Amino acid sequence: MSSQTRYVERAIPRISMHDFEDRIEEITTQLIDAAENVGFFTVINHGISKEDIEAMFATSKSMFDLPDNVKATVPWNANNVGWEKNSQIRPSTGKPDSKESYQLQFGENMKDLWIKDSDLPGFQTTSLTFMHRVQEISERLMRCFARGLGFPETFFIECHGISRPNSQTTMRLLHYFSQPEESDGQEYHRAGAHADWDFLTLLFQKEGQSGLEICPGREVVTEFGIGDEWTKVEASTEAIVCNIGDLLMSWSDDRFKSTFHRVKAPCEPGDYFGDRYSIAYFNQPCKDTLIQGPLKKYPMVTGAEFTENAMKRNFAALQEKLKTVAAA
Repeated sequence: MSSQTRYVERAIPRISMHDFEDRIEEITTQLIDAAENVGFFTVINHGISKEDIEAMFATSKSMFDLPDNVKATVPWNANNVGWEKNSQIRPSTGKPDSKESYQLQFGENMKDLWIKDSDLPGFQTTSLTFMHRVQEISERLMRCFARGLGFPETFFIECHGISRPNSQTTMRLLHYFSQPEESDGQEYHRAGAHADWDFLTLLFQKEGQSGLEICPGREVVTEFGIGDEWTKVEASTEAIVCNIGDLLMSWSDDRFKSTFHRVKAPCEPGDYFGDRYSIAYFNQPCKDTLIQGPLKKYPMVTGAEFTENAMKRNFAALQEKLKTVAAA
């Protein structure tokens, strides 16, 4: 364990979604408490079986097993879709994450950016079916958050409509590369510390493939601050790990907390050094959605403007980090 990392135990709420319609008030209370005090929670009994999750992981692995020149036929673009490899640099590290990912959306943004059926039969159909099922879970959670903030119950669902042409909701398939158990003198990062800038992230992990850690640490969404006490989140295939994003923090006038998290590179015996796979579903508002919390703490912006502002803040933080590294 790194001497620079301090670990603390934190209770991560575990919320069951069974009998949702009959228990919506109880589930809402649990979600609001988790959003205000932790920023992270897991949901169980959500309606997607372990077998179906494993099948999506198998499909994801089949895609990443394709030759790079085939994956390069669907390159990442500014609409936040497509494949990338070793290209994401976090402000917290100033180094590329040691991973590849393939980002998928609904609708027009995916035009000509699906892996061809001739390269991987059934990939598009399987992925979209899974995406729709995760969207259903997201929409149940959105109903609860709308209730908790005093909005009409379907308010957030309408703001994130996946059938609209300007939808931005994204599912990201992730493959973190295996790493040497004996030091080779290189510095590796799986996913440097960051906060998500979406509304709510739903994360699927494979049991045994550990590495996710959380670190609560800021009071307002406009800060790029970070604490230094981390908590490990054990990987479970059946439980979906959910975290509040910057958007929901802003939309709640900073009442709900967007939590910093990372996927730590393995560094000691007992860590998981092998190939690591996860699937992240980012609920992002349609570009023309108008965003402002009930207390109007922040100026009203559109979904497109919020994403642009978050990217600018992220880029500025990265430039500051790179200057610090260069001066050292």
